[in-house]
Amino acid sequence: MQSRLQNEYLQQIFEHIQDGIIIMKESREIVMMNPAAKLLTGWKIGDFVPFCSYCMIRKREQGEPTCYLIANNEVPSFLSEMPTYHGRKIDVEMSTAAIYANENTGETEYLLVLRDQETFKKAQEAAINKKMIRALIEAKESEHKRLAQELHDGVGQSLFSVSVAMQAIESFVKDNAELNDYIAEVRKELEKVMKDISAYSHQLRPHSLDQLGLEPTIQTTIAGIKKNVPHLDIQLTTRGLDRCDPAVEINLYRITQEALHNIIKYAKATQVHIHIVKDNTHIYMTIQDNGIGFEREKIKNEGLGLKHIEERVDQLGGTCSILSKVGQGTCIDIVIPRWRPQHD
Repeated sequence: MQSRLQNEYLQQIFEHIQDGIIIMKESREIVMMNPAAKLLTGWKIGDFVPFCSYCMIRKREQGEPTCYLIANNEVPSFLSEMPTYHGRKIDVEMSTAAIYANENTGETEYLLVLRDQETFKKAQEAAINKKMIRALIEAKESEHKRLAQELHDGVGQSLFSVSVAMQAIESFVKDNAELNDYIAEVRKELEKVMKDISAYSHQLRPHSLDQLGLEPTIQTTIAGIKKNVPHLDIQLTTRGLDRCDPAVEINLYRITQEALHNIIKYAKATQVHIHIVKDNTHIYMTIQDNGIGFEREKIKNEGLGLKHIEERVDQLGGTCSILSKVGQGTCIDIVIPRWRPQHD
């Protein structure tokens, strides 16, 4: 009974393991192979395993087998290119072992294991791309912070000084009504520019985010939206939301900013509820509206905002679910680790 179970387990491993497993004769004729090997190489039972690129060009001692692994039993594995059935070469990690010696024919049968390195390379490339995107996002946020600081402390303060100087000038020309009217117009235009500078600075990087945290900054953003879009009721509720990792705070703020922008521009919603909960390990954010909804596959340029949200969540090591139905609004569910993932 135990022997039968062991054989069944081994058969299941043979059938489902991701590595290609091949049993071949010393002549390299294939006598057995698992589905992964067939998928990887396209070979069939009865075919002959070709020599890899390295074995075809390496220098050999007289009488030494062409196959490097068979000639050097102590080598556990090595990397090379293996020709497939249609002539294309694939990068594989190979290992082999003699498993059976046929006493009648004197021929040894070998176990050949092939591990696809192309999949591994693609995974590496995806990881590198992810790090590059993260670096670009962080560089962008860093530049936003610098520009916001420059606008606030540099340009903003200079304009304030000009405003004070205008007040001083007014006190010296009280009797000149025409000049006073002109100065008043200039001051009004100056105040407008100062407000615009403050708004641009806030859009680039809210000072309250670094000073007070995520919740007060979102509340300030909501208050600003309500002035311009009074028909939109936006509610923010939180639980346990104190200060977070700075990278987490800025990305959650940008996600909220992007979601509200999409709602105002496309959703035709009258109500939005933002709910944020933080526990010991994760932060959970839900942004739900009662707008017209959409079908994700049918939107094109409008979907870039959603893509940006998903990219930011991915950079934080979290998950993002965007659910929407036409006529039933949209719900964005986000779960991220409390702290930003650490990368090399």
